[in-house]
Amino acid sequence: MRRLLVSLTLCAAITSPARADVIGDVGQHLDKVGTQLGQVGTALWGFLGSSVPETGVVTPVEVTPAVRIARSVAAMPTDTLDVAATDLRLPAAPQVAEPPRPSWEKGSKFLYCVEYARSLSGLNIFGDAKHWWERAKNLYARVAHPAEEAVMVFSGSSRLTRGHLAVVSHVVSPREIRVEQANWLNRGEIDRATPVLDVSANNDWSKVRVWDMPSGQFGTRIYAISGFILKPAQRMARND
Repeated sequence: MRRLLVSLTLCAAITSPARADVIGDVGQHLDKVGTQLGQVGTALWGFLGSSVPETGVVTPVEVTPAVRIARSVAAMPTDTLDVAATDLRLPAAPQVAEPPRPSWEKGSKFLYCVEYARSLSGLNIFGDAKHWWERAKNLYARVAHPAEEAVMVFSGSSRLTRGHLAVVSHVVSPREIRVEQANWLNRGEIDRATPVLDVSANNDWSKVRVWDMPSGQFGTRIYAISGFILKPAQRMARND
C-alpha cells in the first residue's frame, strides 16, 4: 500500500503542473500514514509473538527515496514541471501528403501526347510514341519501374496504333503512380495527376490500367508498357 501511495504521488508530481503547496499537503498526509503503518507493524509483530525486527519498525515514509524525489520535484519551479511534462509526450506522427486529385484542362491548342511529353521531360526524341523506347537506347537510361519525371512509354496496340507517352509526376505506391499526359481522350486536352495502376502479375509494370476521367474510375482496358525513359539529370544521378 505504501508503494502504491508513493507511486501515485510521483505520477501527480510529474504529469501535472501541480503547485508545491498541494504536494506539501500530500506529503503531510503520507507522514501520518507512515506513522500509522509503523504502529500497525509493531502491533502485528506483537500479535505474532515475535519481537520487532532488528531494523526497527517500518521505515517512516518521509525518509524513503521515493518521497524525497517527489518532494524535490514539488520544490521545482512550475515552468520546469511544464517542460518535464512536455518531454513525456510522444512526438506527432508525420503526415503523408496526399497526391493531387485527377483533373483535366483544355490547352491553348490541340496537343498530342508526344509534343507534351517532350516539353515536360526535355528528351530529344521524335516520331511516334511507340518508337520512343527503341530510339532512347544508347541515348537515355531506361528502366522497368516508374520514377518521378520519367516518361512512360505505352506500346502500340489496336487502340493505340501510334502508342502513347505520359510523364510520371508522383509515385504513390509500388502499384500506383500519377502521370501528366495529353490527348488521352483524343480531344487534345491535358490530363493532370492521372492515376495509373500496375496490373502485371509480377509487379513489373508491363501491364497497366489508366484512370478514366469521365467515369471517375479505372478503365477496364489493359495496356502494355515498354518501360520508362529517364531524363538526363536522372541518369547522371543514378550513375553517381
